[in-house]
Amino acid sequence: MFYRPEDGHGLPHNPFNAIVSPRPIGWISTRGADGTVNLAPYSFFNAVAYVPPQVMFASTGAKPDADGTKDSVANIRDTGAFCVNVVGHAMLHQMNESSAPLARGESEFGRAGLGTADCETVDCPRVADAPAALECRLTQIVTLPGEANLVVFGEVTGIHIRDDILRDGLIDPAAYEPVARLGYMDYATIRERFALARPRT
Repeated sequence: MFYRPEDGHGLPHNPFNAIVSPRPIGWISTRGADGTVNLAPYSFFNAVAYVPPQVMFASTGAKPDADGTKDSVANIRDTGAFCVNVVGHAMLHQMNESSAPLARGESEFGRAGLGTADCETVDCPRVADAPAALECRLTQIVTLPGEANLVVFGEVTGIHIRDDILRDGLIDPAAYEPVARLGYMDYATIRERFALARPRT
């Protein structure tokens, strides 16, 4: 089939997210200028540069109490700081709980039963038991076409790696098991892996 997005797809659910998959999940933790904390998963997330290390995530949609966006972006806009927590398979259901549309000031950490730890280089909390976390300083927020479509870019200023996922100086994929987002309500962990050398010429 072929369709133009502006004309609609005629399918029971939008296939776009299923086509662009799997996608890593950025579990974004922030603290607002008023001291309230927020935690929310974003599947439009990725690394975008090595030196200095940089990441991005996109927020779509808005809450009535967040000035044209969601709590995560509103907090980052106010403070310039955020943390990307990796969702390990053991935290799948806690991540899902943290996606509930809570009112500002209600704790997603509390709802999901998650412990917090302080970041070292930025003023916001992180998920204490996440397999890895990236502390970030805001570099820019880009407005995209469409209603409330914003992309947040940040420079990674601190990296946490849980000791039990390291083997011989490398992150062990079997111990790491990050969760990926597929289309619709589907998620995945990667259990089959292979190495592939790049051509030299």
